[in-house]
Amino acid sequence: MAVPPSLALSDGVRIPQLLFGVAGLSAAETGRAVRIALDTGYRGFDVPPGAEAAVSAALGAVPRDELFLSVHVPAQGYDAARRAADQALAALQVDRADLVLLDGTKGAFTDTWRALARLRADGRARALGVAGFGVAELRRLIDATGAAPAVNQVELHPWLQQLPLREFHTKHGIVTAATSPAANAGLLADETVTALAAKYGKTPAQIVLRWHVQDGTVAVTAPPTTTRIREHFGIFDFELADDDLAGVAELDNGTRV
Repeated sequence: MAVPPSLALSDGVRIPQLLFGVAGLSAAETGRAVRIALDTGYRGFDVPPGAEAAVSAALGAVPRDELFLSVHVPAQGYDAARRAADQALAALQVDRADLVLLDGTKGAFTDTWRALARLRADGRARALGVAGFGVAELRRLIDATGAAPAVNQVELHPWLQQLPLREFHTKHGIVTAATSPAANAGLLADETVTALAAKYGKTPAQIVLRWHVQDGTVAVTAPPTTTRIREHFGIFDFELADDDLAGVAELDNGTRV
């Protein structure tokens, strides 16, 4: 069974470059998808608010030390954030998360960060990150708290490569995690991508995900079917040549999904 490559976060925690996400799925769909993902080989899971109990039930008896679990806490006041984090861990039935993400820039996000920093100091979170932050918000967070997040989870795909943001990430030791890595499947019909799929004997989705891995990002996938779940995991037996990586990079046109 293939093991996804991982990246070292600023505090030494390693994050798999392929995380299985369950955003938008019902509890029943989440349970089924997580069980198939585990059978396929996934061990990294990105868990949005409200999905913790369904994910926990599906994880079953998988040893905790084999898993990477990322949870989200929406931006809010200090006390509310502490309660939300505690509730997420309780629903997931774990003592600590591998990554806790401050999700969103509305509200008192610096207070939320301080709550999460306390969570980490108490041994309840191994690493802290953010989701949906731009350069301005990252600067505000760093200026207010003196700390840079280990991860920033944002929309990123070949059509929207977020180069200025990623330059800021590199400067501050922030790993980029990509949501909508195939632009909500829009990229799967792109001529450049389909041509590379034919060249390598892979699917368009596998080409896009392989580009993410070789480009140094973490891809958060949310495939809805058994076939797609297994397809997305089948990217570790080939590499894109440098000129093909460059060809995909040329697709950047600022399109958001």
